[in-house]
Amino acid sequence: MSDDESYELLGFDNVLLPVGSLAEAVDFYERAGFAVGFRFDEGGIAQLKVGAETPGILLRTEEALGHRPPPWAGPRVWLEVPDARTAARRLEAAGIPPLDEPASVATGWTVEIADPWGNVVGFTDYTKRPELARRS
Repeated sequence: MSDDESYELLGFDNVLLPVGSLAEAVDFYERAGFAVGFRFDEGGIAQLKVGAETPGILLRTEEALGHRPPPWAGPRVWLEVPDARTAARRLEAAGIPPLDEPASVATGWTVEIADPWGNVVGFTDYTKRPELARRS
């Protein structure tokens, strides 16, 4: 790229989460409501769909990674849902306990879960600011 070419961020490709077992991770995230976009066991990766967008969450096996207690110090990925409190009840019913009770935030509600490797995924809504939501 030459110095005079523009540089801009166009959007997300994928968010990568390291996991110790691809099979266990896929089972966990399917119970959490994610659909698998593709799975390549020989390569140790699976992509989880997020809405209608092509990018998603990419699970990548890291052989030396064992289970870690949540929350693990690291980035958090938050995803928009229609209602985070409903998501919390659904997750609990699927055997995935939220890290805390749903919390009120400026735009709505949020709740977080952690997978067995300490990756934290949050679910947030815009019930207090529906004009900011992807759909109202």
